[in-house]
Amino acid sequence: MKFRGITLSPTASFFVFSPLLLLWLACAASLARIAQAQAPAPDSPAIEEQAHAMLAQLTLEQKIELLGGVDSMYTRPMPGIGLPRFKMSDASVGVRSWGPTTAYAGGVALAATWDPDFARGLGESLGRDARARNVNFLLGPGVNLARSPVAGRNFEYLSEDPFLNSALVVPFVQGVESQGVIATVKHYALNNQEFNRHNASADVDERTLRELYLPAFEAAITKGHADAVMNSYNLVNGVHSTQNEFLNVKVLKGEWGFQGILMSDWDATYDGVAAANNGLDLEMPSPKFMNAKNLLPAVQSGQVKESAIDDKILRLLRTELRYGFTTRPQFDPADSTYSVADRAVVLQGALESITLLKNEGNLLPLDPAKIKTIAIIGPDAWPAVPGGGGSSQATAFDPVSFVTGIANLLGSGVHVLYSRGLPQMNDVFRNTHWEGEVQVQTFPSVDFSGTPETGARLNVADWKPNQWEPADLTPRSVRYQATYTASNAGKYLLLAAAAGEDSFKILVDGKQVLDQVHAEGQVPKFASLDLAAGQTVNVQADYLPHAAGSRFGFGLAYEPDLVMAEAKQFAALADVAVVAAGFDPASEGEGHDRTFTLPWGQDSLIETIAAANPHTIVTLTGGGGMGTERWLAQVPVLLDDYYPGQEGGTALAEILFGKYDPEGKLPVSFDRNWEDNPSYPWYHGAPGADTVLHTTGENGRPLDYTIEHIKYGDKLMVGYRYWTTTGKHPLFPFGFGLSYTTFSFSHLQAPATAETGSTVPISFDVTNTGSTDGAEVAQLYISDPSAKVDRPERELKGFEKVRLAPGETKHVTLELDAHAFSYWDEAAHKWTIDPGKFVIRVGDSSENTPLDADLVLE
Repeated sequence: MKFRGITLSPTASFFVFSPLLLLWLACAASLARIAQAQAPAPDSPAIEEQAHAMLAQLTLEQKIELLGGVDSMYTRPMPGIGLPRFKMSDASVGVRSWGPTTAYAGGVALAATWDPDFARGLGESLGRDARARNVNFLLGPGVNLARSPVAGRNFEYLSEDPFLNSALVVPFVQGVESQGVIATVKHYALNNQEFNRHNASADVDERTLRELYLPAFEAAITKGHADAVMNSYNLVNGVHSTQNEFLNVKVLKGEWGFQGILMSDWDATYDGVAAANNGLDLEMPSPKFMNAKNLLPAVQSGQVKESAIDDKILRLLRTELRYGFTTRPQFDPADSTYSVADRAVVLQGALESITLLKNEGNLLPLDPAKIKTIAIIGPDAWPAVPGGGGSSQATAFDPVSFVTGIANLLGSGVHVLYSRGLPQMNDVFRNTHWEGEVQVQTFPSVDFSGTPETGARLNVADWKPNQWEPADLTPRSVRYQATYTASNAGKYLLLAAAAGEDSFKILVDGKQVLDQVHAEGQVPKFASLDLAAGQTVNVQADYLPHAAGSRFGFGLAYEPDLVMAEAKQFAALADVAVVAAGFDPASEGEGHDRTFTLPWGQDSLIETIAAANPHTIVTLTGGGGMGTERWLAQVPVLLDDYYPGQEGGTALAEILFGKYDPEGKLPVSFDRNWEDNPSYPWYHGAPGADTVLHTTGENGRPLDYTIEHIKYGDKLMVGYRYWTTTGKHPLFPFGFGLSYTTFSFSHLQAPATAETGSTVPISFDVTNTGSTDGAEVAQLYISDPSAKVDRPERELKGFEKVRLAPGETKHVTLELDAHAFSYWDEAAHKWTIDPGKFVIRVGDSSENTPLDADLVLE
């Protein structure tokens, strides 16, 4: 695929050709020739013979040693058989484990491109970046379904639809592995919430599992030929993924014929014998459970067969031999650690993904000639936010923020005014004017019992980011009590935050308002209080620290005063105001779920800026839908930039000023509020959520932890499947995205009848009816009104991205195979087609399908 170029000024280089230089060049050329043998070789008798020969040299103890990683990010070496250690890297948006890197528009942004060609190019770029860092295993892509907008790692994954995910993951995997790097598809399976992820069981029926949550993994294996899979932390139907026979043995290695390496996520193994017997090949980052202490006696007693151990070692050896890891250097001198060329790939991903959701009065594109002053305001305006938090967070070499991207495009003739718009969180805590001092009681217990030490403070502002600190299990609980008097009538922000596994509760006049339970990670908690002028409230904060010292803060602020005065001033002065709102690595990331509402203060910020400037543009950063109802009617323009990678600022500027036509399409349904989402009644923490806590162990064994069973009662009704089946409507539908031009669909051609199991061609025309070059995603959905079982009203089964000049028409043909018409028959345990009437629907979103035709399968 040809990417947008980034033109650099040429420079001349001169060399003095000495014998030493010639020798160096010869060595470099030799290494380059070796490295060019990149794509993995197919399995062969020779590779199989060599793997078995290496296995035969190992003792049982040595075999078991190889089942665990070493030094956090490496496989274990075995010098006696010529096996070095092999290097890994996290990689959702960049090869991030070994220093600064190129940060791409990956995950949900990739899904918003709806572009398999771009997915292939992105995979190739990540593969090159890996080779430049001597990385053998790329720990990605993540392909879990976006079931709920609050799931903390949605931004790393793709979309709410299994067909779209499958169509993108196959070329992505092929791109990575074409560069001689193993792609690791994760997190297998059902990692659809981050809260309590080690102890949460996703309880789902087989039909829903097969139709929604497994297809992307299956496509990655059977079509993309991924050579590694990573198990998830969570349990599935009561059994941890790393020891789940159904997932690992029956489906992955049995039905799909997976011959590669199944590894655990880091510290996601819980029982060495159960994992060894149920498909896990490699425990990362170290063998805490699959070790000699646990497995040697198990093999000797017959509890674990040595042949099962041999199969794991053969998978490791066979895969590493196929990639040539033992015979060639992984470093490729043809690749750059900092690749200027790959900046074009980053920019293309951002341009293709940014989605225009509202453009009232055609405010966009902006005319640079008419802009003298522009205000860029918000927490995500600067610095750049290439991606979310956790193990995917990449440190980009040279990220372009929205402020710098817009300023670079406009040049010196336009005044650019920047303000964060909101104070830092600890400033809110420090600037809370309590009546008198905050009374502090520190108890020698975890339940606020015993005789406390007492003290007083002016405020409580000890919050620190979610960084790892050693646990302190000394019993301790801290109670803060304070009084606050409202200076004005109106809304007040109550804000509190801790870090890590700390927990707290905030009570106002004896009523609990905020609650952070003990969990792996967290984000700030906040609520809005309506207070009358002069009203006094009593605030109590009960804090349970999990580390030494304090990482806690809380405070109150009058919402109209929360927005910085300079932000209001800049917005009023500017011709246009851009508000960059949404999430960032601190508020959306691994180990915790996020809020559906925007982070604290941002609703007030947008309302305030919109009131000061009628030409207010809002761009949202985040891994899916988020709350907009407080202010959406007040702003003429809304964009979703997801996490756009290191060139996000450049891409946003080009789209705002018409240098590039917006072409992103929503990969998720965008809900009005969290309560509207079909997963809400079944999600952890939702009122009435159908969760069951118990301590019954797997196979009847006692547990030292509590399993939280999360029933997937929404079944097949995920995202647009729910909205189109019920006849209700989200705020913005799946597949939706505006353009600066217009398109029409016509001349749908579909056979009236076809034989069940045959390939069915569907064709139609797409025309650019506007005056601007642009791209449209033609989407094909199938309805099965005559099915013997309940099916969603429509399901995506085909799409194609087309680029058209004004007035240009393209004839599109999509082919539907048997699987496009199938559903999983739970009674027969197989894919089934019910002959009869099907409806073919074509359009530009799940809710706008102007073309339809009936098709009878006989």
